[in-house]
Formats: sequence, structure tokens, C-alpha cells
Amino acid sequence: MNMEKIAIIDYGMGNLHSVQKAFQKVGADARIITTADDIRVAEKLVLPGVGAFRDAIDTLKKQELVGPIREYIDSGRPFLGICLGLQMLFDVGYEDGSWEGLGVIPGEVVKFDFSGRPDANELKIPHMGWNRLFIKPGNPLYNGLPDESYVYFVHSYFVVPSDDSVVATTTDHGINFASSIRRDNVFATQFHPEKSQAVGLKILENFAGL
Repeated sequence: MNMEKIAIIDYGMGNLHSVQKAFQKVGADARIITTADDIRVAEKLVLPGVGAFRDAIDTLKKQELVGPIREYIDSGRPFLGICLGLQMLFDVGYEDGSWEGLGVIPGEVVKFDFSGRPDANELKIPHMGWNRLFIKPGNPLYNGLPDESYVYFVHSYFVVPSDDSVVATTTDHGINFASSIRRDNVFATQFHPEKSQAVGLKILENFAGL
């Protein structure tokens, strides 16, 4: 397997070390990086993230990482976004206002809203815990995994791509939402592979071996 170096971007808003340890567990050489120069020379790039959309985008802008991330993606090298790292790829996020994202994938990031539904009390926000992936065929990230594999989620917002063809998996939480996307060299998950035990490790191993 082609285990190239994995570069994980540290911009102060990710559970970096658990992501790094999970990659190391599957034999990948994963390191944490902080600068634009590090991004430019990365062989594979991971953008993790937990927290608020606006704060994350603001931090990436202040650290002058937005341009280098877009350039990296345009180069065709493998890219993985995790949780907030998925959401920031989109045009706009609506968390406490309206905030411009990285604009890599057309679409928006919206909040779960079950108000007025008879089952609203059962549908918790944030969506937290284990849930199933309904996997579309042909995505190398999910090689070796059965449909309806369980992964771990913690989120109140979800992505709505303008083009359904980028949707790689869906998950049911009151609605069927896009729980991961793929376009060319860009892969991104709403769930946390690093917290998803054997299934998550297999996903990270597949990414490392692209």
C-alpha cells in the first residue's frame, strides 16, 4: 500500500492528536502542520475541525491558509475534510449568521430543524452518537466496508450540496442528509472516522493508501 505522508492542518480547532494517532494506528506517517509552506509540499492533506463555522473560517483567513488549501485541492492531490473540515468546503454556512466558506463545493451548511414534527422530541440536536452510512458504490474511501456500517457523529449542522453527484454516503437523522462527499480528489466526512473504531480506521487506511 502506498502510505505517503499525511499532513494534518492545525489551526486551533481540531482534535488533531486523535486524528494523528488513528492514522498512525493504520501505519500511516501522519504529522501536524501549521503553515502555508507545509500545505504546499504535502502529499496528502487533512482538514479536521470541531466548533463554530465562522470561527474556523476566520482563523484560516488570519493564518493565511485559505489560498494554500484551495491551491492544494486544485493540484489534484488527495484531500480529506473531517466534520467542520467538510462544512467549510461549501459556499456558505448559516451558524449565527451567514458566513462565506472555502467555496470548493457548491452548496450550503444548514441546521437540523425538526420543529412542528410529531417526532421532534425523539430527534436530538446535536445529532450525537452512532448511526449508519448508506454507501454509494465506487468510492475508494469505503473499500472493504459493508453498506450500513456504523460511524460516530457529533454535529448540529449538515451540508446540502447543490449537485447530488458529490454525495458519497447518506445517513438518516429525521431526514436523509449527506454524511460524506467526494469530488475527484476531495473526500470529506461529517462523522469522525478517528472516533469510529474499526470502521473509521478502515476509512483512514483507505485514504492513506490512495
